Order: sequence, then C-alpha cells, then structure tokens
Amino acid sequence: MMSDRRAPFQHLSAMTYEHLLEKVRYEGAYPTRERAEEAVRLVLAGLGRQLTGDERVELAARLPHEAAQTLSAQIPDIQPLTGFDFVKDLADRTGATVATMRWDTGSVLCAVAALAGPDLLTRILHQLPSGYALLFGRAELTPAA
Repeated sequence: MMSDRRAPFQHLSAMTYEHLLEKVRYEGAYPTRERAEEAVRLVLAGLGRQLTGDERVELAARLPHEAAQTLSAQIPDIQPLTGFDFVKDLADRTGATVATMRWDTGSVLCAVAALAGPDLLTRILHQLPSGYALLFGRAELTPAA
C-alpha cells in the first residue's frame, strides 16, 4: 500500500483562510480578527521576499488561497535576511517595535509551520539564513565545531 508522506497534514492544507486567521488570532492572543489578518499579511509578504525555488512553490500550494497570493506576490530579495534582520525589517516597515514584530512573526510562522509539515519546513529552514527556526517554533540547531 502506497502512502502519501503529507497525509497527516492533509486536513491542515485544506484549512480555509478564515481558519488560518482564527488560529493566528488564538495563538497570538490578538483582540480582533482584523489584527490577526494584519499580522498574517505582513509576515507572509516578508516571507515571500525571502523564499525562492521549490520551497516557495510548495509552501504556497499548502496555504489557503489568500495567504498563498500574499506570499507569491512578493519579489524575492537579492540579499537574504537573518531571522533577526527579518523581524527588524518588518518592524522598520511598520513602525512597530522589534518585540511586537517578533510576537507577530512567531504567531504567524507557527501556523505556517503546521501547514507546511515537518519535511517542507526542514527544507525551508535549510534555505533561509540562521535565526528562522525559533520564529517557526523549532529549536535552532547549529552544527558542532
């Protein structure tokens, strides 16, 4: 019997945009759906400027349509940002504090990690510079010296 490696995550990939917003709203303890949606759009746009290649395409395919559009509409930056610089860049773009933007980023990317699944998330983290694992809710592992 053949198995689909993504099978445990099929119910997540069928998540609607409204469910994604509610998940982010709950995880981020946002007072309104609108505030959660603002965080989702901002963080996914930023992520879309960092991801390239197959990982970008596969992630977009697993996101709800509206979220995938936000991610895919971005032109990837020439110079990738570290996790800290990613958060700082989003804070600079919005005028928010780095602490607030770190909260928003973690709230959104943890939901994205669940939709991506462990295999795709591992590939995404290998593509991105250091500092993103914690943003996605994973431990940051570094090779031994």
